[in-house]
Amino acid sequence: MRIAILFVALAIGASASAQESNEKLAKQLANPISSLVSMPFQLNYDSDIGPRDQGDRWLMNIQPVIPVSLSQDWNVISRTILPVIHQDDLFPGAGSQTGIGDVVQSLFFSPVEPVNGWVLGGGPVFLLPTGTDDLLTGDKWGAGPTAVALKQSGHLTYGLLTNHIWSFAGPSGRSDISTTFLQPFFSYTTPTAWTFTLQTESTYDWEKSEWAIPINTMLTKVVSIGSQKLQIGGGLRYWAASAKAGPEGLGFRAFVTLLFPKG
Repeated sequence: MRIAILFVALAIGASASAQESNEKLAKQLANPISSLVSMPFQLNYDSDIGPRDQGDRWLMNIQPVIPVSLSQDWNVISRTILPVIHQDDLFPGAGSQTGIGDVVQSLFFSPVEPVNGWVLGGGPVFLLPTGTDDLLTGDKWGAGPTAVALKQSGHLTYGLLTNHIWSFAGPSGRSDISTTFLQPFFSYTTPTAWTFTLQTESTYDWEKSEWAIPINTMLTKVVSIGSQKLQIGGGLRYWAASAKAGPEGLGFRAFVTLLFPKG
């Protein structure tokens, strides 16, 4: 009987420890510049695109996040966005395109310890014209600054990630780029590693004087498949404002993030 009780106690302890570990990972994922190696695969769908609202787009963002320790006091976090796109009928006669879009590469230099309770990071962002089709690329090289500030208090995480990209090279026949990206976010993580997130990924195009404001609501969960930790989730998107001929109405997002915690 004592042996059985001991095994039950060990099992409960292991379960509680695993749950605590998952909650910690979920909180790290709520921080876009945490010292956690991860590989998100983010699938997005939007419709009602184009002058006749007849186009739609599937967008898979592959977003590896790789932190590197520079010293005892500083980290640099590499965040890459590689878009894989399939789109149909964006305008009459456009047909469909499938391929890679333009890569956005950000580098955040971040103090290891929070500053007055705030996690801070900043550095350069680069736009690389890697699109494989004329309708999947702006065909411009771009660069600018990026920054993030966030606070984690108990179960809550809130903050802002932003960047601005100017184009500096590329064919003169393609439109210049000057865009500001704003991503305020708010999330709540439960002790069972569920995370509820509300955020926007708004863009202001200074060349066209247009806002694109999608409001995203997401529910995610950290789980284990064998020895592999991952986060799965999804949610809905509402376009509060859209660029001319941009998506409208509702869209959705689903994703899987592979996690590679230290140890």
